[in-house]
Amino acid sequence: MSLAKILPLLLAAAPIALATPLQATTPNPPSDGPAAGITTQLPHGAVPSHYAITVTPDAANLKFTGKVTIDVAISTAMPTLVLNAADLTFGDVMLTPAKGKAIKGTAKVDADAQTVTLDFGKPLAPGNYKLAIAYAGVINTQANGLFALDYTDNDGAAKRALFTQFEAPDARRFVPSWDEPSYKATFDLSAIIPTGELAVGNMPVKSTKDLGGGKTQVTFGTSPKMSSYLLFFGLGELERATKMSGATEVGVITGKGNTGKAQLALDASVSILPYFNDYFGVPYPLPKLDNVAGPGQSQFFSAMENWGAIFTFERALLVDPRFTSEATKRRIYETVAHEMAHQWFGDLVTMAWWDDLWLNEGFASWMATKVTDKLQPDWQMLLTRVDGREAAMSLDSLATTHPVVQKITTVDQVNQAFDAITYQKGEAVITMLEGYADEDVWKTGIRSYMKAHAYGNTVTDDLWKAVEGAGAKGLVSIAHDFTSKPGIPLVKVDSAQCQGGNTLLTLSQGEFSRDKKDKTPLSWNVPVMAQTIGGAPQRLILQGKGQMTLPGCGAYVVNAGQTGYYRSLYPAANVEALAAGFTKLPAIDQTGLLADNFQLGLGGYQPMGLALDLIDAVPATATPAVLAQVPGYLDSAYAMLEGDQAGQAKVAAYTSAKLTPVLTGIGYDAKPGENPQVPVLRSALVGTLGEMGDKSVVAEANRRFAALASDPAALDGPLRNVWMAIIAKNADQATWDRLRTLAKGAKTDLEKSTLYALLGGAKDEKLAQQALDLALTDEPSKTTSAAIIAQVGAEHPMQAVDYVLAHRAQYEGLIDVSARSQALARLGGGSADPAMATKLDAYATQYLTPESRKVVDRAIAAINTRIETRTRLKPALTGWFAKK
Repeated sequence: MSLAKILPLLLAAAPIALATPLQATTPNPPSDGPAAGITTQLPHGAVPSHYAITVTPDAANLKFTGKVTIDVAISTAMPTLVLNAADLTFGDVMLTPAKGKAIKGTAKVDADAQTVTLDFGKPLAPGNYKLAIAYAGVINTQANGLFALDYTDNDGAAKRALFTQFEAPDARRFVPSWDEPSYKATFDLSAIIPTGELAVGNMPVKSTKDLGGGKTQVTFGTSPKMSSYLLFFGLGELERATKMSGATEVGVITGKGNTGKAQLALDASVSILPYFNDYFGVPYPLPKLDNVAGPGQSQFFSAMENWGAIFTFERALLVDPRFTSEATKRRIYETVAHEMAHQWFGDLVTMAWWDDLWLNEGFASWMATKVTDKLQPDWQMLLTRVDGREAAMSLDSLATTHPVVQKITTVDQVNQAFDAITYQKGEAVITMLEGYADEDVWKTGIRSYMKAHAYGNTVTDDLWKAVEGAGAKGLVSIAHDFTSKPGIPLVKVDSAQCQGGNTLLTLSQGEFSRDKKDKTPLSWNVPVMAQTIGGAPQRLILQGKGQMTLPGCGAYVVNAGQTGYYRSLYPAANVEALAAGFTKLPAIDQTGLLADNFQLGLGGYQPMGLALDLIDAVPATATPAVLAQVPGYLDSAYAMLEGDQAGQAKVAAYTSAKLTPVLTGIGYDAKPGENPQVPVLRSALVGTLGEMGDKSVVAEANRRFAALASDPAALDGPLRNVWMAIIAKNADQATWDRLRTLAKGAKTDLEKSTLYALLGGAKDEKLAQQALDLALTDEPSKTTSAAIIAQVGAEHPMQAVDYVLAHRAQYEGLIDVSARSQALARLGGGSADPAMATKLDAYATQYLTPESRKVVDRAIAAINTRIETRTRLKPALTGWFAKK
């Protein structure tokens, strides 16, 4: 089924004729609600200021009842009140003027528009009112609205916990409300819960009341003024561990017995909060800040920044020493930092409408990298910005891309806006603009922006004006270019001449594209920073054509420090010189040059051999963080030769020859005192060599797996899941059955869900089919089944897509409602089969609207580009690896 398109509701021009208006006191003009020119799908004229909500969950029967009283100011005569509501049924509706008697209303639901219209028999005059509504709703089994997660506790007992997920438009599944970001209000939340369970909200518990009969009423403190999507409620047999960070109580909430596994998250929160208080210049305003861990998973998000009560799935928050990798620990730290950054960027100051979602996500991503690098310098987190930039450019190089600031009109478009352009391009553009502005000027501008707009809503220009006002002259024009225009600038070096000990560069600007090279290129104001190896960096705002004089002669880098969001196309001689001088470059430039040149080769802008020569130039003595990049590029080359066994064998042989000495040097197991980046490198090496079937690595995986029979801890350690993935990929029936037995008997839900997902990774199609069939049974948890199917999709995309199409209704019950229009595209988007593009297009034509099929169109574009690239590059790849 296609997801319903939300249609804007038109405000009636005048009250209903021949009716006497319902009167109320004349209010002051509302200061909240959408400003002029801001999108809204609700009629203008009514603005909530406070919600008092009482909910009574019935977890066993997956339903709840609720009562809400809303303080509403009406500024212009209205025939009815229209609120957002989804999957709710309505009882009594009463409207009481500030002075006057209550009037009973009727509720009419529009399921497609996700609204309820409240009619009181008379038009509503301007004034202040209290709106009281009794209603009931459903508890979902996926992460939309109020949802249930079933799990097995540490004693093996079956348990159920409840949580909420409201971003983007799902608070309306919990309470009838003005569920748009510009309608900020304060919230009082009360819940009637089973006595003995722990209830969690945005604010600390204010009071509890024993109601008898095994029920307790819990009331939380009044929230600050905030958008509805930030409201949170959690309930279950949970426990909380806390520390103080200044005046703020910081906590982690988990299932009983698991708070120790959240120690990394708790310690990270305590360290990060003072940094953010100082950086933003506005102290965190709530009395507590919890990280709430929920069992299970979503295929589409890991964590949510509810103000004061961040929700995170366990797999992105808890550390289990039996199998948590070093890379996962770092992701946990960064996830904590990302969601904490949202407490300011997103929660305190919120985008006015979803067009500017990147103001939340791009900034949280950028700040998470920044604070993690500051507090954990050994992790070299700034290098990961290159990976983020590349993730964004993979979308941005196709004609189906979109600007950072994009027009959003429907619910599906909101849900589809959470992509690499919003997150990683947002982070990359901010990185570039901070570099242009100067770090201190940028921070001054951010502080000014926070203070000016606290508890309010903004658009992107508000930020640019604040930073330019702090001293970053000319920033607005650069920022407008990179946030309002899609695509990637291509900075081309037309010539480079050594003159008197300096290098004169002549530059021109174009646009990098993977599928529309013949299009008229867009133009940007591009802040270029260039330098010769060892020379002082020089800056230029490139508009069309320009020249730069760099101190020194020899090899040069046109995106020095890799802060620019653009590709750099060099003469072949300079790429060769960079390869020769590779070890003299900073690690960030080594990482960026590998990525940039590999993509230029894929795009046909230069011979692929130049990029491979650069990869070949990375010595075994390079920093581990840079060495860890090499396996990924070789794995990409291996994948591009899919179906060519002889060609893949040559890539595998080269990979083994280049990487095995590195792996031998660091060993399979951690050593005391090793470089902090070595565990990440070890994982990359073992994973890639195992993926290519390296005999030594596969034999080691088999040896360790066999040892489980006599030693249950034989695989324990940070590489456990890497070894298990190799076993699963190469599994025969007996091995697959053994993995399934291990999954059934896993001691924790986190381990259980990981093992079940691995069952979908078998390269044997028969076993993949068994995994698909298993996913539709009750054996895996309701949130693990989709992960099994996703694993099959990674190895056998057509098989997974065909299965989902044959069981579409069942599959859609296994994923978040908000992501259903994207799911098939994600399953099949990694294919290089023309039939997949045809199949996805037919699916979108039948089931999706033009607005909701955009992710499918991006997947189709990626598939077609992948097919063209592989066809074009096969001779070059096989030729290069044959010579090696």
